[in-house]
Amino acid sequence: MRNIKIALQYEGTRYLGWQRLKDQDNTIQGKLEDLLNKMTDEEVQVIGCSRTDKGVHAKSLIANFHTNSKMTLHEIQTYMNYYLPEDIRVTYIEEADDKFHARHNAKTKVYRFTIDNNSFADVFTRKTAIHQPKQLDIKAMEKAANYLIGTHDYDAFTTMKSKKKSCRKSIKSIAITKKNNYVYLEFEGEGFLHNMIRIITGTLIRVGTGEISPEELANILASKDRSLSGPMVEGKGLMLMQVNY
Repeated sequence: MRNIKIALQYEGTRYLGWQRLKDQDNTIQGKLEDLLNKMTDEEVQVIGCSRTDKGVHAKSLIANFHTNSKMTLHEIQTYMNYYLPEDIRVTYIEEADDKFHARHNAKTKVYRFTIDNNSFADVFTRKTAIHQPKQLDIKAMEKAANYLIGTHDYDAFTTMKSKKKSCRKSIKSIAITKKNNYVYLEFEGEGFLHNMIRIITGTLIRVGTGEISPEELANILASKDRSLSGPMVEGKGLMLMQVNY
């Protein structure tokens, strides 16, 4: 069988995340698989590099699927983009090695969280940014973020309920920038726990508004106690930017 690798863009506002759900198909994976099943007359499974949550977006999510279809790559991409909803697009397609696996082969993933730091929320970014009217102290946030870089147990920054799975992950970098009253937090890591970035962002916002000191992040991390970290912010500000292989 052919192994087809694709890159996707999508605005996740009206979807229940990436992963297909049993009782309905209003997910990115569900839309893709239903379309490919019709296109190939096969049962196609689409493997994504990441399972983005409800309302989360992607600038470049890598996925792959196997098929016996004789269609050319151009025909496959054209067909998919013609029949997919306008908020999902296939931006790249190629034949991959038989062993390529979009999730297992990924080395690092880059996510960006966007905060509208204007006094009033901009109506044109309301679906892709959260609004925080109080001005944020970027230097304090950067200082706090440094405590989270490296390999740690991030129990305090996840909603994962299973005690059997390890919360140990590695964050390579957290870059925080501000431009035109928008604050961007860019995270690069090997992988992230359920809601981890959204909780870290909520905690860093508390630092930025002066509610807690940057040094408190070290104590929260060491505590492994979710009740001590900040709120989980809305998923609409989060976007998967890039996957490195």
